[in-house]
Amino acid sequence: MPVGKIRVGVVGANVRAGWGGRAHLPAILGLPEYELRAVCTAHPETAQESARHFGAPLAFHDYAQMAQHPEIDLVSVAVRAPLHHAVVMAALEAGKHVFCEWPLGANTAEAQEMASLAQRTGVRTMVGLQARAAPPLVYLKELVEEGYLGQVIAVHMTMLLPGGARRRASGAWAADRRTGTGALAISGGHALDALCFCLGEFQEVSALVTTQVKQWHLTDTQETIPVTTPDNVLVNGMLQGGAVVSVHVGSVPWHGSGWRLEVFGTEGSLLATSSQMFQLADAIELWGAKGTSRNLEKLTIPERFTWVPETVPAGPAFNVAQMFRRLAEAIQQSREIEANFATALRRHRLLDLLDRSSDVGRRLSSEEP
Repeated sequence: MPVGKIRVGVVGANVRAGWGGRAHLPAILGLPEYELRAVCTAHPETAQESARHFGAPLAFHDYAQMAQHPEIDLVSVAVRAPLHHAVVMAALEAGKHVFCEWPLGANTAEAQEMASLAQRTGVRTMVGLQARAAPPLVYLKELVEEGYLGQVIAVHMTMLLPGGARRRASGAWAADRRTGTGALAISGGHALDALCFCLGEFQEVSALVTTQVKQWHLTDTQETIPVTTPDNVLVNGMLQGGAVVSVHVGSVPWHGSGWRLEVFGTEGSLLATSSQMFQLADAIELWGAKGTSRNLEKLTIPERFTWVPETVPAGPAFNVAQMFRRLAEAIQQSREIEANFATALRRHRLLDLLDRSSDVGRRLSSEEP
């Protein structure tokens, strides 16, 4: 366990673009438990630029060299999903703690390999399922557990976000479902994990996983490419507690309606909404009503669910910083805290179950191999 601050190296720290610069670095810089020691990008010049911008003493364009550096305690991985496995394995083999963005791997086999190595090495891990750290959802989970709803009997969730058929060539890689992206792997994984975090795991599912927009037009090269990445996922099922569930996660060409989670119980109802991809920002509204109340009322989120100091900016960095604070607790106390790599593996397996259900056209139990 490191003495003093946890020294971090960030892979995917390009100051000009990317999730690392927008979320991971502001989160790390805003938390007193951490010290930014290194950044890593694909090219020496961008690595130096990012190091100057963020104030990192060390700059790398080789993630394996950064992982091996003795001044790094934790590696933060904020690159494309197809690259997660190689970067994370290098960090784990170097004996470093790891925060990796979701999805953990491009597929379940990769996630299994990373989770197994993390368990063998005994390091602490975190996966970026950051909806688990959003104060409104942590509060919703508490209300459910305290009996605000009575017995939960029905759940309905939608997340419909714009993601049209016109892309730049730099994003063409995401057309291939094997890269671990799209409405099933990314937005579906985030949304379903939030549901399971608040309400429990699925007992059985019936799913339709489909690609509705089968071609993308690349605006800068004028090419048209085939698409295999799923853009719509529909799920009907039952949770282990007996509640029935319906879910629609989709990427639509225009004007998505955002995210909405409705939970109905024998004693009341809860509604959580966001106009955007809800896990990326602190913009979730929570509404509730009990018994004979005529209308849902907006609920005030208790301050105790904000775990980070004011030095963490609002926006994309907020929920990521909440997760990084939990990871610091795990490292300092030498214990596991979710969402770790084991959590990620469980979620990858749920997505595989949805895929199998869609392929065979029938309801499947979560107990089926």
